[in-house]
Amino acid sequence: MTPGPDLITVEEFFAPPARIDARISPDGRTVAYRAPWRDRLNVFARDLDGDWPDTDDPDDPTVRRLTSDDHRSIDTFFWSADSRYLLYLQDSDGDENHHLHRVDPAHPEEPAVDLTPFPGARVLNTQCCDDRPASVFVQINARRPDLVDLHELDLDTGRLTPLAENPGDVLGWLRTSTGRILAFGMAEDGTHLLWERDGGEFRLISRFSGLDHLFGPFPQVPTPDGAGLWIGSARGSDRTRLVRLDLDTGEETGVDSHPLFDLDTPRPEADPRFPSSLIVHPATGELLGVRYLGERQEIHALAPHFAEVLPRLAELSDGDLAHVSCDDAGQRWVVDFTHDREHRATWSYDHATGTARRLFRPYPHLDPTRLAPMAPVSVRSRDGVDLPCHLTLPVGVERSDLPTVVLLHGGPWYRDCWGYDPEVQFLANRGYAVLQVNFRGSTGYGKAFTRAAIGEFAGRMHDDVLDAVDWAIARGYTDRDRVAIYGCSYGGYAALVGAAFTPDRFAAAISYTGMSDLVELVRGVVPFARRSVRNSFIRYIGDPDDPEQVADMTARSPIDRVDDITAPVLLIHGANDVRVDRGHADRVAEALRARGAEVEYLLNEREGHWFVNPDSNIELYRTLERFLARHLGGRAARGG
Repeated sequence: MTPGPDLITVEEFFAPPARIDARISPDGRTVAYRAPWRDRLNVFARDLDGDWPDTDDPDDPTVRRLTSDDHRSIDTFFWSADSRYLLYLQDSDGDENHHLHRVDPAHPEEPAVDLTPFPGARVLNTQCCDDRPASVFVQINARRPDLVDLHELDLDTGRLTPLAENPGDVLGWLRTSTGRILAFGMAEDGTHLLWERDGGEFRLISRFSGLDHLFGPFPQVPTPDGAGLWIGSARGSDRTRLVRLDLDTGEETGVDSHPLFDLDTPRPEADPRFPSSLIVHPATGELLGVRYLGERQEIHALAPHFAEVLPRLAELSDGDLAHVSCDDAGQRWVVDFTHDREHRATWSYDHATGTARRLFRPYPHLDPTRLAPMAPVSVRSRDGVDLPCHLTLPVGVERSDLPTVVLLHGGPWYRDCWGYDPEVQFLANRGYAVLQVNFRGSTGYGKAFTRAAIGEFAGRMHDDVLDAVDWAIARGYTDRDRVAIYGCSYGGYAALVGAAFTPDRFAAAISYTGMSDLVELVRGVVPFARRSVRNSFIRYIGDPDDPEQVADMTARSPIDRVDDITAPVLLIHGANDVRVDRGHADRVAEALRARGAEVEYLLNEREGHWFVNPDSNIELYRTLERFLARHLGGRAARGG
């Protein structure tokens, strides 16, 4: 193959960022962010108005390390409403039993306090309300693993006060700033139900179609007056728009919409590290803006003040505005941007003075000019469905007959979008074309596109992948004999489907925490989530309590056709995965080894469904690099 640019090391892509996830305090004076300490991402803080060198100096007295976890990187943190505390969530080795912890930025030497110290329990959600600034409202399954109750947590004392006990059919809770308690549930047919809890009674407010909303109406944000909710609605439309739901009457009133795009709800629903589709004032609860997502993001400003601020923020980058935080006065802002070659460059902006400055780049060592642009493309499926895809071609090489990695997203109720993805850039740097396919079932492209996947696991969903590969071959980008199929979670299942159901199409397959047995997947849903999968797993895949559907689910499971796999397979799994049990990978590995087929199995004992720790990811991508180089002929680091 034609030599390309210098290899960028695995460590440069997957070692911890210098800084990331900056959030300004409500008082506008301090910025908290994640940065490495002992090779784990911890939370630090420094004054907004101070100096911001490219990386933190451990001897700099202006920098305060607020957390000291040398076992597992911290993913999620937020400020208390009064700026007094910083709160973060942490689980144990990927078991997803997150506990809520408190640290005091004024006393960084004091250890973190576990505010929910209940073995085996999981904090499912937290909510701050402006009428109770010294509290956080916590949803937790401490009483019973299958039931989520609502508590008020006093941040000073750590006292948990029960507010609402789950009678058995509540899937989630919400509190308004006026103290109203709302509960979300589901009927037997999958219809979502919204109640108000008044004392011990529940009053039904509204119903939402399970076909319109797989997991419920999102977003779910109380209006400042406590009398309504801002939610995403697709009633009478293929597209999701923003409406105000009246909590007294249940009536929906349109707030904002886009003629072509859905409200950008799928990503933050699946991964809270993505910003919400609504931009809300942190102190007043005023709705500032709404995000829509097509090939690129589009934001509608809905408040006059934000309409002034938004253009000034947009001037800071040619990327898409991502995470937004501001002080209580709405004058001092800290924001970052989505970009295909520049990961989350972070800026501050002072609206009172009109001044802005870049605070940091998370990966200052990565030169964007060495990275590959990501191009949105559209592929027509064999049955006439337009499939939104993304193609990334390596730089500095002949752009034809390339070894190609088909990279498939998880869910499948998710979507790939334009933006920086270290996996994509890593693969492109190794000389591979990277083809990402938003197959039917992906969200964010209208209800009909998502519903087209019902009953189509290992069916038309896989046909969409093959059609996208054929498109890339026909246009000369891809060498048909050097195609690997790779994905995580559902994408890992899709990779195993590719290897087992169409063994002549792929030279290699990589399944990262992928499921191999659909019956066991649905039966193995964790207790608190079992009632909530009727519109997703059961509607789309099948009911494991129905013998006829079990037969169909088995026929669509790669483990049932593992003897048909001829391509080399790489399996990657976290031993503590609670979404897709490690047994899915164990059985595939055992079956392939029993007949002498080529299989490599990377099992990480300290990870779950996604690898979090930097050393885990470095090991993963070194393994992936070697595997692909052997079977597709791409580049690999010497000795890697």
